[in-house]
Amino acid sequence: MKAIYPDDGDGDREADPEAVPGLRPETAGSADATSRMLEVDGETFVLRANAFGGTDYTWLSGPNPGYGFGVSPTANLSPDEHTTNIRDFLDTVDRSTGYIEDD
Repeated sequence: MKAIYPDDGDGDREADPEAVPGLRPETAGSADATSRMLEVDGETFVLRANAFGGTDYTWLSGPNPGYGFGVSPTANLSPDEHTTNIRDFLDTVDRSTGYIEDD
């Protein structure tokens, strides 16, 4: 995974001046040269490095196109750690709606 994260992994970066709190940039539904697909418990996700030293996880096999989550920083995570992030996400999803459950 380190190959897709160009920084040194120290986590010290300038904030994107166009960032809007609570909004995640759109991600396409398919893999590209800077992404990796990962299957976890029968669900397929595309992992992409984002501009903040993190990873955007797009749930390809989920019921809602483009739905997913992001984690930051993730520059040095192993595949097992990415798998744990995905499992944690899936544990919060309401399987009847495909969205994170409301508390």
